[in-house]
Amino acid sequence: MINGKNMSNNLVGLSFEDIKDAAKKIHGVIDDTPTNHAITLSKITGAEVYIKFENRHFTASFKERGALNALLSLSPKQRQKGVIAASAGNHGQGLAYHGSRLGIPTTIAMPLGTPFIKITNTKALGAEVVQIGKTFDETANAALEIAKSKDLTLVHPFDNFLVMAGQGTIAIEVLKDVPDLDFLLVSVGGGGLISGVATAAKAIKPDIQIIGVQSERFPSLYRAFNNEDYTAQGSTLAEGIAVKTIGKKNIIICNELVDDILLVGEEEIEKAIVMLMTVEKTVSEGAGACPLAALIRYPEMFKGKKVGIVVTGGNIDTRLLASILMRSLVRDGRITRLRIELPDIPGALSIISSIIGNQGGNIIDVSHHRLFTELPAKETYSNITLETRDAQHLQDILGELREEGFVVNVNRNIEM
Repeated sequence: MINGKNMSNNLVGLSFEDIKDAAKKIHGVIDDTPTNHAITLSKITGAEVYIKFENRHFTASFKERGALNALLSLSPKQRQKGVIAASAGNHGQGLAYHGSRLGIPTTIAMPLGTPFIKITNTKALGAEVVQIGKTFDETANAALEIAKSKDLTLVHPFDNFLVMAGQGTIAIEVLKDVPDLDFLLVSVGGGGLISGVATAAKAIKPDIQIIGVQSERFPSLYRAFNNEDYTAQGSTLAEGIAVKTIGKKNIIICNELVDDILLVGEEEIEKAIVMLMTVEKTVSEGAGACPLAALIRYPEMFKGKKVGIVVTGGNIDTRLLASILMRSLVRDGRITRLRIELPDIPGALSIISSIIGNQGGNIIDVSHHRLFTELPAKETYSNITLETRDAQHLQDILGELREEGFVVNVNRNIEM
């Protein structure tokens, strides 16, 4: 079994007994989240899809499981001294919430560029926040130094057997609900979640396929499996798993138990967020949507199979979510910006609006331009943002406008 005193540098490994022990510890505090059969998504993807809704915890993330298991494994002295972790999001909030509830002092080290809302939320949950380091790696090193200087227990967000054991309780619940799953798809950043899930799932059902899913821009486990060097590729919607390097303990477990690692692109992640929102009526952050993104990108791999996907969290910036949903309407042809050339005479714009209105379209925004245009002096143009039922409805409106002699250009690549 895991020794809580050595939680930050334990080298004994992770067993199914550790995960069952974690399940007993967190039972009654961490609710069993539902695993639901996603009927519509199953029809769309061709697989039998079952969703584990880990976004329904109090802090909207699975990270509470590992954080609580780590806290409950502390000695009385460690509890009194307190814990520290480097985190810019869900792990920090999970530690803060349960540390405050248990009376354990919690310090969360966050990078200097962390959004203010995350800092505010973490403080509100009872933690002391220290902003230090420009990158997560710098913050993690700083947290380690603070832990040594103040005699705090470091709770690493993924390279920690107690945390892994807590996360592994997800697999126990999933396979209790759907014991005959063929695949279980799990988002991967540092590897804490998939290490715990793979350990438990393989112990319960040895023939289940454990598939890790990563953003193409931060493929830490994929690189480790393929001996590739890290190459920076900008940002990702899946910032919760935007980790440069897989954990040292995690890679050992993953090499043994993970069957494959799939990469998904930003467009697929974006589509998955929208599908979870519009079809399943659930909010997912980018990392949580990656397993569904893999079903979208690799349908033949899972066709006709029973597939479990873990929606790991729902902590997405509301402004970003709004933008993603609006961009989806643009892609589907339900919101479009038209550039319409028209004679600069009274009533011309009203003719356009009448055509759109009679066809059942909804004008969202209009801008009329006379001066800043290359058109002749007696002509002008209007930019009209238009809402339609679908792509065919848009074509019907465009057809009538052009029949009336208006020159219409469509621009769907708009900033909403």
